[in-house]
Amino acid sequence: MGAEAVRVLVVDDSPVDRRVVELLLRAHCGGGGAGGEAAPFHVTAVDSGKKAMELLGRRRGDRDHLTPSSPAAAAANDQAIDIVLTDYCMPEMTGYDLLKAIKALGSPNPIPVVVMSSENEPQRISRCLTAGAEDFILKPLKINDVQRLRKCSGATRPKSAAAVAAVAGDDDRCCNTVMNASSFEVSHYFQLIFKLILLAYAVLCLSQLLHRWSNGSSLLSLWCA
Repeated sequence: MGAEAVRVLVVDDSPVDRRVVELLLRAHCGGGGAGGEAAPFHVTAVDSGKKAMELLGRRRGDRDHLTPSSPAAAAANDQAIDIVLTDYCMPEMTGYDLLKAIKALGSPNPIPVVVMSSENEPQRISRCLTAGAEDFILKPLKINDVQRLRKCSGATRPKSAAAVAAVAGDDDRCCNTVMNASSFEVSHYFQLIFKLILLAYAVLCLSQLLHRWSNGSSLLSLWCA
């Protein structure tokens, strides 16, 4: 029997970003290695923090008004959300506002929230982690980010400093790549300049020889010159 699905609520006002996240999560459903097959993701996507809160509140209310042992309660629990993945920059209700609203629900088992953003701002990251976010992921999501999300769905929140360092590490790797590329471009640029200088010098010498030849100088005098 396969592992139980991880139920993710994706919140992003961009339809393109929502679709990318959905496809990435749904495609990452195997490869558990020594620990067995990895649990698949069951994705629910909404385009605003308000809709996310309505969905979470409705499902929470369904469970609260049912007898824990009843079949209806089991069905409601099957549709619960294991983790929320929200964009930071959204109109009306930002990802930070959604994070605070979810944490304010007062549930004995708070829903883990992971915030994602295309901007790597340490203050923003620290703000979200301090407010209770499990992690902060830079857009666009990558395969290793999916594994981080999987761990957050059943793990405690990482220390803020460690999470900031992890995000900063991604940024440092990007910077190193840019620096290496820049070094290559500078080296290539100097080589091109050097070749152009040699070409200009050759053209200048040739023009001098042609000028003297046109004035009636002999080939020997041209060579000696």
